[in-house]
Amino acid sequence: MTREYTFNGYRRPDGTVGVRNHVLLLPVEGISNRVAENVSHIIKGTLDLRHPYGDLQFGEDLELFFRTMIGAGSNPNVAAVIVIGIEPIWVDRIASGIEATGKPVARFTIRHVGDLATIEEVARKAQEFVYFASEIKPRQATLGDIIISTKCTESDPTNGLATNPVVGKVVERALATGSTVLFGETSELTGAEHIVADRIKTREQKEKFWQIYNEYVGFIANQRVQLLGSQPNQSNIFGGLTTIEEKAFGNITKIGQALIDGVLNSAEVPPGKGLWFMNTSSAAAEVLTLFAASGSALCIVATGQGNIIGNPLMPVMKLTANPKTATTMAEHVDLDFSAVLHQKISTDQATDMLMDMLLRIADGRLTASEVLNHNEFVPVKLFRSA
Repeated sequence: MTREYTFNGYRRPDGTVGVRNHVLLLPVEGISNRVAENVSHIIKGTLDLRHPYGDLQFGEDLELFFRTMIGAGSNPNVAAVIVIGIEPIWVDRIASGIEATGKPVARFTIRHVGDLATIEEVARKAQEFVYFASEIKPRQATLGDIIISTKCTESDPTNGLATNPVVGKVVERALATGSTVLFGETSELTGAEHIVADRIKTREQKEKFWQIYNEYVGFIANQRVQLLGSQPNQSNIFGGLTTIEEKAFGNITKIGQALIDGVLNSAEVPPGKGLWFMNTSSAAAEVLTLFAASGSALCIVATGQGNIIGNPLMPVMKLTANPKTATTMAEHVDLDFSAVLHQKISTDQATDMLMDMLLRIADGRLTASEVLNHNEFVPVKLFRSA
């Protein structure tokens, strides 16, 4: 009989469940960042998502931008949102998209108002939203109620030998309880892409995967540049991974033996439960931003050489089996699995440890990245602005 893993989470009007309870200040354009930043200093309990984009984007790049912004505000870890911008039409589009979740949303346009008056108006609304959020009581939920994502970064052989296999077992357990799980990193599948394709449940989704994968690696090939140093990156090489194929086979161990329900475009919300592959780069801050925009409430990150990454919308729990990283970057590590390499604990014991920590974090325990204020929000930009 499958165990039902429970925690206390925040149930939103649309039925989604979050593990945090943010009041979000969401600037539409980079030039609107200052208003959001100033209000976050005035009103305790607000979170501002500063970014450099939202100006003269077009086509699929603009659509991805809107998906990312609407997804950020729609994330179940967000209780209420204030959208701030210069362009009224873009402000309305993003605010309206978030309003579909049923959570409180307000919108403010700086044009013909100016920073000072806008800051005062936004601050007053933010105070109201913080009061509202503070009275939302967490209620019992299960892992089946949330979306979990997983990423590996600064990988070395310890990821493939210890940390990723533990993550893979946790993914299998979470899926067995009805959870939804996201993974990505398209180019980093190279050498193991056929294994991923064979795991996809339907022919239609398998064809979609091959189209996305071939377009991605084809774009890279057309640049006619040496990818070594970027993929694998310098940390991978220093740690002992010398080819993308070595990296890929370690990478895919973090989904265990699970079958894949389907394929998502960047920042696309999964249409159902199960395991979903998302088309992303392998850059950690970009990937986590896209996962959060797709509704991920919590992310599990396995690192070999060490990464300081965090995300403002969702807690990021970081694991390592590299004893040097666990010692020299201890303040960034939530779980040290080097004992697995030394055969002092089994993979199953490590899996139990990870499940326990995952539930504690879902229940409110802060991650290392949260304590250290690592709030990297990095929307993806596909091409030049007009």
